[in-house]
Amino acid sequence: MPAQGKGRSKPTQRATRTRGERPVVAIVGRPNVGKSALFNRLAGSRLSIVEDVPGVTRDRIYADGKAFGREYVLIDTGGFDPQSEDPMTQGIASQVHIALAEADLVLCVLDGTTGPLPADREAIALLRRSEVPVLFLANKIDHRGAALGASELYRLGIDGLMPVSALHGHGIGDLEERIAEELGPKPNEPEEEFAPDACRIAIVGRPNAGKSSLVNRLLGEERQLVDNRPGTTVDSVDTLVEHGSQSLVLIDTAGIRRRRSVERGVEALSVIQAIKAIERSDVVVLMIDAERGPAEQDTKILGLALDRGRAITIALNKVDLLDAEGCKRAEEKARDVLSFIPWAPMCRVSVSRGRGLTKLLDSAVRCAQANRKRASTGELNRFFEEVLEHHPPPTHGGRAVRLYYVTQATVAPPTFVAVSNHPDRVHFSYKRYVINQLRKRFGFEGCPVRVYYRPKRKKN
Repeated sequence: MPAQGKGRSKPTQRATRTRGERPVVAIVGRPNVGKSALFNRLAGSRLSIVEDVPGVTRDRIYADGKAFGREYVLIDTGGFDPQSEDPMTQGIASQVHIALAEADLVLCVLDGTTGPLPADREAIALLRRSEVPVLFLANKIDHRGAALGASELYRLGIDGLMPVSALHGHGIGDLEERIAEELGPKPNEPEEEFAPDACRIAIVGRPNAGKSSLVNRLLGEERQLVDNRPGTTVDSVDTLVEHGSQSLVLIDTAGIRRRRSVERGVEALSVIQAIKAIERSDVVVLMIDAERGPAEQDTKILGLALDRGRAITIALNKVDLLDAEGCKRAEEKARDVLSFIPWAPMCRVSVSRGRGLTKLLDSAVRCAQANRKRASTGELNRFFEEVLEHHPPPTHGGRAVRLYYVTQATVAPPTFVAVSNHPDRVHFSYKRYVINQLRKRFGFEGCPVRVYYRPKRKKN
């Protein structure tokens, strides 16, 4: 166990930080007013189910949005109908309350083709009691005549009602401009409360995988509440520990359950906070129960980390409950389910017995450092020459595909730009080969490597 002997992990009490978090924009309103259609329009993809039946959206759905260069996290909620006695609808109302608790801006969607209903009045009353900025939208305004019908909504005392059509895109440009105005420019990063070189490790996974137990074991104290019931940890908690000569900030998050299982408001809140924890981390440690194995939700968690360019380490926990053959099968199963990230290191650990924790922390630190590694121009040129000599790009469509040079554009994650005469004709298998060779040559362990192919600039 790393809390003993050489390389001892020593806890240091510091305040919780919120580094790199994007503002949250929540879409609320009663059922069947077009919230999911608006969510899809702002997110740029059909991520929410759109159907003309009240109550189709039962769970909050998350996506990354951008308005005039201002990035934010977009949340789609279920319909709000406080007068309903339907348990499902009451659960949706609870989700709206939680969205308001976390939101920096709320988009209240109303049906512009009908008069206000009691649920609209209740929703507006709720929003007026909150301190969160609100934009009120009259949706389904597909033509000029429909806009006249929205005048009834002004009886609710709404100022600045914005007519939009989420289905056809009318008024969305004006809405995005208002979103950018309300969120304001991106603030400067706050002063570091932890050491500037501290490695931030977000510990994520499904409930009861051993996340809080891992933090407690490393600290040598019962700082996090540990219970065998899912959902014990609600807030994301930051703790500074010293691991050898390296400062680590451990971010213990609440377990992310399947969305249909997120019924209580406190758990819904924890999902948002877990997503934020991933955003402000350097490396994500996914805790997996070796007996249960990974599930679809684990792949979604890693998808969030990949989208944000985070390094990844997998911890296969509770291996002390399995024999050698069982451990082998558990690792094979995990690798099979998580086959889209074969490059992520996997560590067998037993948090309860303190086994493998030093190797896990070492692996997480190496992955975080690799994610910020920059290859020198000379090394990159020699690598590129060797790749072209041993495995040039195959001919595509009867035309020779040539790669002229490659350069590293940025880090975290390592991102490269390859210049080609026909960038659209580079086969996906060759792209994968180039990434694998970059990873092997420069030691990009446990981090996503991205290569973009661009055409050669023409001389004027």
